[in-house]
Amino acid sequence: MVPETIYKVSQDAMMVAVKLTAPILLPSLAVGLIIAMFQAATQINETTLTFVPKLIVIGLVLLIVGPWMLQVFLDYFQELIREIPQMIG
Repeated sequence: MVPETIYKVSQDAMMVAVKLTAPILLPSLAVGLIIAMFQAATQINETTLTFVPKLIVIGLVLLIVGPWMLQVFLDYFQELIREIPQMIG
């Protein structure tokens, strides 16, 4: 296996990881920021106030985007398995 092959596989894996985590992390970050601003304005320091809305948003995002995420992962994995003979030989 040549270094270029390792570089390509690693780069593709990182891109798939970014594609799969961005739909979950970005809405969670936005909700956390909004709630943090609300807590700073009202001086309410309740832990569950940040945890529960983020949990709900992450659940909704997984329900909506979950099938797409699974398909992206399966496509990458199947392509990787198909390319193993070319990578080795």
